Amino acid sequence: MKPCQNAARRPDAPQRPARRLPASKSGGELSELAFVHKAASLGFGVAKPYGDSERFDFILVSRDWPHGDQLWRVQVKSTATLSQGFYHINAHRRTTGRVTAYKPSEVDFLVAHIIPEDSWFIFPIEVLAKVTSPSFRPKRSRKKGPYDQYREAWHLLEPK
Repeated sequence: MKPCQNAARRPDAPQRPARRLPASKSGGELSELAFVHKAASLGFGVAKPYGDSERFDFILVSRDWPHGDQLWRVQVKSTATLSQGFYHINAHRRTTGRVTAYKPSEVDFLVAHIIPEDSWFIFPIEVLAKVTSPSFRPKRSRKKGPYDQYREAWHLLEPK
């Protein structure tokens, strides 16, 4: 019979390598899972459309009892890369090789997840109508970023 291993790490035990940030595709998938967890923990209902043909990733249900629920089409984007002092996301889709901004007829909100900070930016899609690659300053930055008012702005998803 083998002796039980102690859960505490011995000082001479090999250390784990530093945690690597996920690659683009898997990072996006993890951000989608994080979005579901965050939205559900805030009391929203979350539905995922079948397949991958819609312009949005989720339908968010904002509860408004007894008046009825509000449904929002939400596209989730993410980044883990800090470049020249900013995080950048691609707030667009590609059509026949061309960059196209999301339209209000396709998506109601774009949610940007800054993975290393676990920060969320909640944008009504009209705000990004002409912007395809918004940039975000880190939380710790002393300077204001152009989109700071949308950081953790979950209240924008409340029923109107």
